[in-house]
Amino acid sequence: MEQNRKLVLSIKYCLLGLVTFIIFISFIVKLYKLQIINGKYYSQLAASQYINSGGDDFERGKIFISKRGFQNVLVADTEERKVGNIDNALVLKNRKYMLGDMASKIVGFVGYDEDNNRVGRYGIEKYYNDILEREKDSKYINPFAEIFGNYKIEDEDDVKKHGDIVLTLDYEVQKYSYHLIREIAKIWNSEEVGIIVMDPSDGKIIAMEELPTFDPNAFNEIIDTKVFLNNSVSSVYEMGSIIKPITIASGLDNKSIDQSTTYNDTGSKIFNGEKVSNYDGVARGVTSMQSILDQSLNLGIGFVVEKMGIIDFQKYFKSFGIGIESGIDLPSETDGLVDNLDSEILLDNVTAGLGQGIAISPLQTVRALSAIGNGGYLVNPYIVSEINYENGDTLRLGGMSDTKVISTSTSEEISRMLVSVVDNYLAKGKYKNDKYSVAGKTGTAQIASKDGYYEDRYLHSIFAYFPAYKPKYLVFIYQVNPRGAEFASQTLSEPLFDMVHYLTDYFELQPDR
Repeated sequence: MEQNRKLVLSIKYCLLGLVTFIIFISFIVKLYKLQIINGKYYSQLAASQYINSGGDDFERGKIFISKRGFQNVLVADTEERKVGNIDNALVLKNRKYMLGDMASKIVGFVGYDEDNNRVGRYGIEKYYNDILEREKDSKYINPFAEIFGNYKIEDEDDVKKHGDIVLTLDYEVQKYSYHLIREIAKIWNSEEVGIIVMDPSDGKIIAMEELPTFDPNAFNEIIDTKVFLNNSVSSVYEMGSIIKPITIASGLDNKSIDQSTTYNDTGSKIFNGEKVSNYDGVARGVTSMQSILDQSLNLGIGFVVEKMGIIDFQKYFKSFGIGIESGIDLPSETDGLVDNLDSEILLDNVTAGLGQGIAISPLQTVRALSAIGNGGYLVNPYIVSEINYENGDTLRLGGMSDTKVISTSTSEEISRMLVSVVDNYLAKGKYKNDKYSVAGKTGTAQIASKDGYYEDRYLHSIFAYFPAYKPKYLVFIYQVNPRGAEFASQTLSEPLFDMVHYLTDYFELQPDR
């Protein structure tokens, strides 16, 4: 009996050993297949858990906009699936623009180049394409693999160069601007309308909108591709009388004039064989420098330019950045058409001082006007506040410029003059603000034709910065060929001061009066 029991145990042990041997052999065979036969495949699969491509042809960084202190997604890729063969469903990632046609001139859109690569077209999508795109050969390492493994990236710059973009725009101000210019276009049936809201102390763009515009979610439906251009940056206009404060500030800083200076206004005068007249041709007699701005007198500007001399006048205008790209981080910026600022003919310089005969962009205009209000500094406008890289680094952009154009005292003096324009002259003081000092001026310019200037087509513009002696905001509005009114004071004063009131309330600005 005992002998039989031992025999049974021996058989069981043999069977157990055989099963163990078979399992061991199976494991060896499986391991051989994994490491030798299919080793390359599984090695790549494992590595992909630790070292991943920075993206594929359909992945792209996000663009954010600020909304009441928080960052909200403005642009991102969204996944869509095409129904087809269930086992081989085609997956597409489309670019979604959350605000439709709002801010589209700034953002741009994503299209395809001649090699069928997905690239940014226009706006931020184009300017920051290298940051937003995700190249196939751009790698990053899972942090756990980097700590516990031996995975490395030879070129660490590849990790850092891709990321997400945060715009300087404030969503609420952008939305208010969006609706404001639509109301202007509706009332005056104008061909173009644009607005820029900027912090004049450092060039931060808070809002930038214009009409006509487009929806980047349906950009392929647009027939006239000119609508894709951001005219505030890429187009030029003869700005007219809105440039006169820059001429007066230059004369004050140059010491050619001061507040007590007067001239004899005869209504018209011949410069180099051509007659220059006030807008109404009326003589004012003995006239002050303040009245030049109050009444927008062309002869007064001619007097200041002549007193300064051509060389100094041109030097000052160029120092204000007129005829020079600002360097804003948007594509296709123009430097303007400013040949008059290289002319030795007095007439050419007088007309430049009037804001005619030179054509510059709205952004260039805003930059120059900021310098007369911010203490005399030429700022560098910017539209992106920070870049958040994939590796966790953040690059913050913008900052105060140290380029001095006019003295602080000149800035204060011209600001006082422009506050007087608003308080006492514009619509007979209708827009004087009892809580805030507002410096501003209007501009009305005839639009150039092939043979000179149209008699019934105008560019209207207006600007204001406030609080005037330490401004937080500068608002600039323009429109092309409004119907039903000749002067900018008639068409743009109300919307400008609507925006002033909105900004003071929205940002809870402390009164300075």
